[in-house]
Amino acid sequence: MERIHPACYHRNAERGMGMALFAIADLHLAQAVDKPMDVFGPEWDGHPEKIREAWCQMVSDTDIVLLPGDISWAMTMDEALPDLRWIGALPGIKVMIRGNHDYWWSGIGKVRRVLGPNHYAIQNDALALGDWAICGTRGWLLPSHPKFTETDETIYRREANRLKLSLDAAKQLGRPIVAMLHYPPCGELGETTVFTELLVEYGVQLCVYGHLHGPAHRFAVEGLADGVEYRLVSADYVGFKPVPLLT
Repeated sequence: MERIHPACYHRNAERGMGMALFAIADLHLAQAVDKPMDVFGPEWDGHPEKIREAWCQMVSDTDIVLLPGDISWAMTMDEALPDLRWIGALPGIKVMIRGNHDYWWSGIGKVRRVLGPNHYAIQNDALALGDWAICGTRGWLLPSHPKFTETDETIYRREANRLKLSLDAAKQLGRPIVAMLHYPPCGELGETTVFTELLVEYGVQLCVYGHLHGPAHRFAVEGLADGVEYRLVSADYVGFKPVPLLT
């Protein structure tokens, strides 16, 4: 798999200090595929326009917006391009990770080659922007999930290793660490997982995640635990508006 060395990625992305930080997950864009989100509830009706309007009102060109996965319903890179260009045209510096529905994301090198200016993707590495070192990975189902299987255990451990690689890269950048996961890093009871253990071990200041929609919002874990602040930022949970962070 093609990768850009974290130090090179750092130099390419550096934009100075004093940027505001926002996050919104689960954009679920679908400009090139037939996947209307309003089947998941009336609040999703016209959701791209809701996001765009709020984003343009809140975010400046020098701000950072974290996108913790489920970017597009596309199955191929060609299908994802209109959605990536839609994001690229929005204000701010965009940083994204892969979600469980991002099937078009078939290799980090391919993803980075199609991204426009001020649009970045993280996988097994980290990015220095403003005051922060930004890292992350997709994550996976947790062992507390009632349908967790041996196959899930394998993916769970693999994603933990990917998070560790990303945290190692972030630590080298010498700035407070902000982590993105797509899946929740802990269950509704706030149990310890391999993800939360790593976040604590590396002194992560903030972890944002998505994935939970509609009735599943009740499983959200937010607030400060062992020095890490957790925030659920899935689009429907935050009213389809980027959430200001660390303010």
